[in-house]
Amino acid sequence: MGETTVTKPEGLEAALQETVAADTGQGPLRRLRTPHRPRFWFEILLIAVSYWTYSLVRNAVPEQKAEALRNADWIWRAEHHVGIAVEESVNHAVNSVHWLIVGMNYYYATLHFIVTLGVLVWLYRRHPGRYAATRLVLFATTAVALAGYYLYPLAPPRLMNGGGFIDTVMVHQTWGSMASGDLKHMSNQYAAMPSMHIGWSVWCGLTIFALARVPWVRVLGLLYPALTLVVIVATANHFWLDAVGGVLCLAFGFTIARLWYGRQPYALPRTVPARRQGAAREEDGPRGRDAAREEDGPRGRDAARQEDGSGARNGRRQRSAVP
Repeated sequence: MGETTVTKPEGLEAALQETVAADTGQGPLRRLRTPHRPRFWFEILLIAVSYWTYSLVRNAVPEQKAEALRNADWIWRAEHHVGIAVEESVNHAVNSVHWLIVGMNYYYATLHFIVTLGVLVWLYRRHPGRYAATRLVLFATTAVALAGYYLYPLAPPRLMNGGGFIDTVMVHQTWGSMASGDLKHMSNQYAAMPSMHIGWSVWCGLTIFALARVPWVRVLGLLYPALTLVVIVATANHFWLDAVGGVLCLAFGFTIARLWYGRQPYALPRTVPARRQGAAREEDGPRGRDAAREEDGPRGRDAARQEDGSGARNGRRQRSAVP
């Protein structure tokens, strides 16, 4: 006769726990990396605290005026060397059309925030499964930009010595920039590299183009960063190369999101379940199971009963196997 294998209760319980863990596959790190439905209050708090921190750190970077002006001169010479130093011509041409430059001043001051927040709200409502990953791109982009402000102080063209650029906000007396006019003491004026106007606008444009279904909305998504590029140059707030820096920061943000989630944000599922049925049962006990059944409707309640019945039968079989 062969030996009889007896499974001890402790071993049986451990085996069952191991099976459940394998089925759910939800360790702490796995849960963080799995797309989930965002919570409104948490997102509002996170965005507010993140922007406050970004502004605090950006403005705390020492205003290294001498080095910032030297870097601006170097960039201006480098652009002349490669034949793309047309910022001054664009600045003067647009400044000659009063209504156009005033509109661009207000564009620079407002749409940077309005459009970005609008895209975040749209993602939250229409693409909850992709929201966290796409938000991570934006946050990582902004975080690496802070390092750029610290390591490479840069004066904008309008502050160059003898550059011939026009500070359009000062000339036309418009509220168009936190770094000009009466608000210039509230913001670090030598944090021009990289341009987050470009980093954020390209993020908005790519997100709209990738996820919107209406063709003309997708086209607007692509036009938005292109127009933003013209605005930052026409108002003498940035060089072309500042825009390149913003795009490189955005590429870093997408890389971080790709490494964390295993896929690009736009390739993730559009929606996610509001709450996993199994998690609700484990976390809330009998009350959670009842809520899950009510939430899932008749079909969910039938499935839950079948599942509970199967579990009970399996439990009886396992108990009968134990001496």
